[in-house]
Parts: sequence; structure tokens; C-alpha cells
Amino acid sequence: MTQTPTMELADYYQQVQTMGNLRTPAHAQRWSAAVLRTLGLSLDGKTKKKLAKALPPELADDLTRAFWLLHFRDSSLSSHEFQNQVARRSGNTDATFARAPILAVFHQVKQLVDSDVSEQVAQSLSPQVAELWRQA
Repeated sequence: MTQTPTMELADYYQQVQTMGNLRTPAHAQRWSAAVLRTLGLSLDGKTKKKLAKALPPELADDLTRAFWLLHFRDSSLSSHEFQNQVARRSGNTDATFARAPILAVFHQVKQLVDSDVSEQVAQSLSPQVAELWRQA
């Protein structure tokens, strides 16, 4: 019996909720979207497209939806600043708390993609954010 995409996403959000210490599936969805949108701004275009193709459509949309006119990737982005950006995007202000949901989302995304895509994502990120990706 194969899982439907909706069932797969429900499992994904359940795992994000559990691993990220979040209270509800709605919180897991909000944090997942915040992490993926911020991640999308931190990746180069080629890597972002490759990752988006490997993800279910709803998650791919979150990854590719964030857009800034004249946005330049910060190749020296610190993990704390990344956590702060994710926290603000999710409607939260605690960058320290954001670490748990970020690691949960990164872990679940890595479960959905193959190791080549995962390594390409790590190479595209700033060193500190890449370390977060690898820890997940």
C-alpha cells in the first residue's frame, strides 16, 4: 500500500511538531514554511530548483515562494542570524527556540531527498548554516 502525498505531508508535519517541540500541527506548518522560505533565500538558484523538484509540491512552493528584488545571498550568514530570520518569519521572536524547529524541518527535508541533493544544499549554504543542515 503506497502513501498518498497528503498522508506523507501529515507524517512530515507530525514529525516536525514532535522533533521541533511545537504544540500543534498548525505550528509545525507555520514553522516549516518559515524555515523553507528562509532556506530558499539562502540557496543559489540551481540548488533551490533541484531541491524544489525533490520535494512534494506544497513544500516546494514554500521553498520557492519567498522573493526579494535585488536579493544577494549572504555567504557568511551566521546560524544565529538564520535562526533569527526564521523566528521572525514564523511570527516568533526567540531565535534560540527557533533552533529546534529548524533542525526538525531540516531533518525531515533530508529524509525526503537523496544524499546528492542534500550535499549540494550544504555546499550552497554559508558555513554555519551548512553546519545546522548537517546536524539535522
